[in-house]
Amino acid sequence: MVETKGATVEEESRMRWLFLLAALLVAGCASDDVGPSPAELKARWDAQNVLPQNYKSDLVAFMRTYLNDPQHVRNAQASRPTLKALSDDNHQRFIVCVRFRERQAAGTYAAAKEGYATFVSGKLDRYVDTPKDVAALCKDASLEPFPELEKLPP
Repeated sequence: MVETKGATVEEESRMRWLFLLAALLVAGCASDDVGPSPAELKARWDAQNVLPQNYKSDLVAFMRTYLNDPQHVRNAQASRPTLKALSDDNHQRFIVCVRFRERQAAGTYAAAKEGYATFVSGKLDRYVDTPKDVAALCKDASLEPFPELEKLPP
């Protein structure tokens, strides 16, 4: 056997193969899949579907900033939180449908406005007042009086 610097050619060959194998093993551990799986995404989504306990106070706080004249609201109604699919992919969120009449600048009351609020982790996430979207999600909602919205302080 030929020796070079204290190691045989055979040993050098083994070391090269061992180094190559170690590099391949390390490369095999690296994955191009850095995101969560669809099952993990669904589990996260579902974990955020917590029944909102203070949905009325969240809505009142939001409406105080949303309404042009928050002190003059009539015929306010809201549904109880209900799980509904927000899109074609069947992802559900708790929503609350809202209907009210707001006083216009001329002092008369406009036709009823409708909207819905979505809740994530029990807190108001967004409010939607697009007629097409509201009609689709709130068509069968059971609305109850919402006097808290009619009694906003100045």
